[in-house]
Formats: sequence, structure tokens, C-alpha cells
Amino acid sequence: MPHMSAGERALHFFGRPLVRTFYRVHALGLENLPKGGFLLLPNHITWVDAIVLQLACPRPIRYIIDQEFYHKPMLRPFLRAVGCIPIDVRHARSAIRGATEQIAAGEIVCLFPEGQLTRSGTLLRLRRGYELIAQHANATVVPVWLDRLWGSIFSFQGGRFFAKWPKEIPYRVTVAFGKSLDPQTADIATVREELLKLGEFCYSRRPSLDRHLGEACLRGLKRRRFSTAVVDGIDQTKLSRAKLLGAAAALSRFLRKEFSDQRIAIVLPAGKGSMVANLAVTLAGKVAVDLNFTAGRSANESACKRANLGVAISATPFIERVKDFPWPQRVLKLDKLMPRLKSPILLWWMMSIFAPTRLLLRLLQVPKRGGHDEAMLLFTSGSSGEPKGVVLSHRNIVGNVSQFRELLDAKKDDAILASLPFFHSFGSTVTLWYPMIEGVRIVTYPNPLEVAKNASLIEKHKLTLLLATPTFLRGYLRKAEPDQLRTLRLVITGAEKLPLDLAKAFEERFKQRVFEGYGLTETSPVVSVNLPEPLPRKSGEQVQPSSRLGSVGKMAPGIAAEIREPETDRKLSLHETGMVWFRGVNVFEGYLHDEKRTADVLQNGWFKTGDIGRFDEDGFLYIEGRLSRFSKIGGEMVPHEAVEQKIIDLLGFSGKDERVIAIVGVQDEAKGEALVLLASVDVDLAQLRDKLREAGVPNLWIPKRICRVDSIPVLASGKLDLKRCQERAAAAEPIS
Repeated sequence: MPHMSAGERALHFFGRPLVRTFYRVHALGLENLPKGGFLLLPNHITWVDAIVLQLACPRPIRYIIDQEFYHKPMLRPFLRAVGCIPIDVRHARSAIRGATEQIAAGEIVCLFPEGQLTRSGTLLRLRRGYELIAQHANATVVPVWLDRLWGSIFSFQGGRFFAKWPKEIPYRVTVAFGKSLDPQTADIATVREELLKLGEFCYSRRPSLDRHLGEACLRGLKRRRFSTAVVDGIDQTKLSRAKLLGAAAALSRFLRKEFSDQRIAIVLPAGKGSMVANLAVTLAGKVAVDLNFTAGRSANESACKRANLGVAISATPFIERVKDFPWPQRVLKLDKLMPRLKSPILLWWMMSIFAPTRLLLRLLQVPKRGGHDEAMLLFTSGSSGEPKGVVLSHRNIVGNVSQFRELLDAKKDDAILASLPFFHSFGSTVTLWYPMIEGVRIVTYPNPLEVAKNASLIEKHKLTLLLATPTFLRGYLRKAEPDQLRTLRLVITGAEKLPLDLAKAFEERFKQRVFEGYGLTETSPVVSVNLPEPLPRKSGEQVQPSSRLGSVGKMAPGIAAEIREPETDRKLSLHETGMVWFRGVNVFEGYLHDEKRTADVLQNGWFKTGDIGRFDEDGFLYIEGRLSRFSKIGGEMVPHEAVEQKIIDLLGFSGKDERVIAIVGVQDEAKGEALVLLASVDVDLAQLRDKLREAGVPNLWIPKRICRVDSIPVLASGKLDLKRCQERAAAAEPIS
């Protein structure tokens, strides 16, 4: 095994104690390091990555370094002393030769394959240079992940290097060495996949993710206790963060004393009452179940029965508005109950301001760990059948809030419009738990469809973040004035595919780009999001891409992905199109009392999404559609959404308007399946067929018949109601 030079020994003797003052490095996977020479490929987050990596590795590492840095007079003696290999990108051959010689001599040679420091905390495009070295040297490749360095003073978090206070000293860092890869198989897609898996492995080991959701909220609310937590958009009343905690603490004590029920239903729209109720149930060590009051009686009866709900929290005005709801045995009316708790609320409010966090946690009996225990139960909207109860653990929600925080990097003056219902996973994590834990102000409004009112709240309260679905954005186009949205810095859309003409029309009218994200109830929900590009600091500077048209953005940190063949689960490359699978702290625990469906989608911690997609080389995820929105016709997969888009383009319909067509697959004896076009406007099938053929659309993609309907069935979120679409297609009289 190679020995250290005298210069290296001196540097190690003086350098290690100095670096250890600031960093505590925990190494994992050292048993994966081969005995001889090999090529090491880490992610690149800070200026001190090389030092941290050397602290984790028991053997000396030879770094391939840009010649420009190597020849700087201040650095050169150190870099030579530790055996760095300079590389000139214009004449890479000598570096490849140098690296090959060192590997042949049994050395570890390290190259940062991204070629630059990340400015967003996410993995950048991997450059192909490492493949040349690996193949030329016939060298084993070892991926390695450096975790928890994003946010340290040497990273670009917050938009700058160095000019920030360290979050903790010493800074705890995890370095995980992966399994070695053969030089022939270590292509860019494989190395990227392995790095993301190591990233997920490290992220999932972070101790803070095992906190109870109640503790995470309490600590978050205590941090900025005098600032406004929530403004109620109906009556403009405000609750400070300490007051919110005080009210929820008093209610939590009442719930703990009065009810032995493990789950408590909450039937309220987004508002301060709903926030207090959700936090109180969580602080009481119980599970909040926000029910979808728009879903109809039978769906809610099924949910109440499955979750064994005997108690619900609501309010008199809302109870009077929600007709035909299957209320459980006991209903707590907040408008009647909270005045009775006036004295305890006052006491707990004072405690929230003055008592130390640990004492408050003890007095409220908040469990020390949440971990994999159930924290919340959300019922899916049931776009393709009966609603499923999605069990989200404390780790899921605390983890996804932490992932979203790293993606968003919110500013102190950011404020969110919270009009998405809390029974919607996007509304629950991003507009309920995230603001409480991270100290972001919210303004609530109970109905996202009342766009004029929502737009006036954005203007009045100078809101900066709008989270919506494409359906709600169409409303803004019709009913909001451009001036009303001028304070927004970020408009994020999810739940369904964003039509490009809707995004274009919104940007033209409001001078605001719409950034598409992606998630599922089963992933708590945030998986990925496009974000605004950073501004170049000087003209001609290349910026690292953070959004890409047609994609749903880059994945949040701590999520690993695989692409598999939909029918056989055979693994494909990340760059091929297939079924998307995820693993991460945000992946749910399973469906409530439904082992079969759970086993169908959860395998060894991996979640089968049901979505067809692929990644590009920069790590942007493209979702081509849900598997349930494909038809197998004559052995070929036909995407319904692509056919719909073709028809919309050819017939001059606009994605800006309400949905007027939908493609449905029905059984067909000859081809297995056939396409049926549901249309709420008159469409001539013969003309449509001619236009599709002229446009070069394959015969298999052409609808066999048209069914005229009054309206296309959609859910409250604007998603297509697949179950009702199938029923309409089966029941309707065909036009042709």
C-alpha cells in the first residue's frame, strides 16, 4: 500500500486537528474500498470537500485538480505536497496518463465528476472525463457521497459562499462510500443513480428526522414566537406563533384528557381553526385525519369506517354548510369549545413565550421520538377508484418539510397563500406543517376556486409564494388583474400536468413564470420542483440550470430513483423511459388496512409510483403520464395525455380553458384495448381522423369512437376523475 510523503505527514499532523475543530466527520462504507488503486467519484458541495473526504478516508487521496488552481503561488506547495494531479481541460491526455500511473501504483485517485461546486445543493450533470480515466486505467470506480455540508459556510446556500454564520460548531458531516463499480458499467446514468442512492442513505440517517412532528412544530413556533403565524383571509384576524402554540397546547390537553381515540377527524377548510386543530391533535399524541368534505357521502363513510373515526373537530358555521356529511358520534365545535378554554389558552400562551422548549415538551407529554409511527392519515382523492388511506409517519412529514426547505431556501419576508385544503397532501405539508416548522407566515382562505378573493389577499398582504393546480391557475387568468400578483416571487403548480399554453398565457398576463413540481400523496408529497434560475453575477457567466421546460424539475435531496420496465420490473437506465420508483424518508408507510395494495406498490422500501417517466443528464425528471393513462393496443403503449394534446392542438382548443376532452381506454376484442374520446363539445370523428392522419399520428393513436358528455368529470383538485370517465365511456351512447 502507498506511503505518505513527508509533506503529507506534516499536513496531516497540523491540518487534521484544525479541520476537526470545525467538522466531525462520520465515515460509512469503508469496507467498500478496494485494496489497490481505484477512481473515487464524490459529489461537490463546498470548498473544503477534499479535506473532509481525506478525514473520512484512512488512505491518502490524490486529487485531480484544475491547472488554474494548481499553479496559484499560495496553493501550489500544498497541492504538490499531497500529490495532486493538475488537469488542463484543453489537454486532458497528460492528466489521464498521470491518473492511470497513480492508480496502477495502487493509489486512490479522486475526481469531482460534476466539475464545479453546486449552487443549489442538488447533484449537477456528471462530465464524461471520469469515464476516459476509468477505461484507460481499467480502474474500479467508487462513488462517495458527502452529506450535510450544504448550509455550511463553505457552501453556496443562501446565495453566497463564506458570508454567513455557521449553523453549528463542530459541523457534523457524513461521508458514505458506495459499492465499487466495474469500469465498463460505470456510465453516467449508473454513477448518477448510485450517488443518489448514497445521498438517500445518508439523508435517511439524519437524527433530526426521528423527531415527533409535535416537537418539530413546537421548536419551530418557539424560534420566532412574536412574529405572525397566520392571517385568516376571511376576517383578517391574526395569530402570532406563540398564540397559535398556546391555543393548540390548551386544546391538546383537553383532547388527551377527554378522548382515548387514536385518530381524530378534522372537517374544516384551510383557516386558523384548522391549523390549531391539526397541531392540537398532534401535540396530544394522536393522529389527525383531515377529511375531504368535497368527496361525497359514500367516500367519507368509507374513510370513517376504515379509520375507525368516532370524534371529529369542526365548527358550527361549517357544519351548516356541509350537507349530507356522515358525521361520527361526537363532533367538537371549535366556536363553542375554544371560549370555554380561555384560561388554559392564556396560561399556555404565556408558557409558549417564557418556558424553555424542553420544559414545554415535557409538560405537554410530547413523545421523544416520532420515527415510523403514524402521524397523519390522508385519503387519496380516488381518481381511479375508492379512496385509499395513506399512512404518513412522523419521519415522512418532518423529512419532507426538511427536503422542501432545502429546495425552496425561503427568505425571512416570504409569505404563502394557503388556500389549498389540508386534506390535499400538497396543502397539508407545504401550507400547514412547513410554515409552522420553518417560520413562514401564511394567509389562509377556505376556497381556492374563489380566485378574485385569493388575488386580493395576495395583493393586500404582499404574498410571495402561490401554490396552485393548473385548474386554479385558469381561474386567475379569467378573474385576476396583473397588478394583484406583482409581489409573487414564485408560482408553483402540481397535482396534474401543466399545459404549456396555460403556462405561457399566465406568464404573458402576470409577468410571472409558472414552475411545475411533482409529488404524490404517498411521497408526503414533494418529490421534485422547477425553480427560478439564479442570476449570473457577471455577464457571460454560465448559470447552473434549475428549471427545464416540460420537466417537473430536479428531485429534492434525500430521494433515490430507479426506472423499471412497467410489466416485468426489470431495471432500466435512468435515461430510459419506464416506471418511476422512489426511495426516501418521504415515502409513506403503507395503505391503512390494505396489505394487498401496499404490497403492490412498496417493495424493500422502494415505492412504485404508477407514473411513466425518465431523467435527463442534468437530473431533471420528465413524467410522461400515469400507467393508468396508457392503453396497450396491438402490443404498443399508447399515452392518453399525448393523444389529448394532439387533438387539442389540431382542433384549436386551449389548455387555458376548462377541460373539454378526455381519452379513455376501453376493452376491445381485436386489439385488447381501444381509445374512446369523451367530448363536452361537438367533434366530427371523420374530420378528426383525417386531421390526425395528416399530422402523422399513428393509426393506433386514433380514437375509435366519440362519446358526447355534458362535462368532463374532474375532481376538486382539477385532476381527471378516471373512475367516472370510464363509467361515462361505458354508459354513453357512441356518436360513431
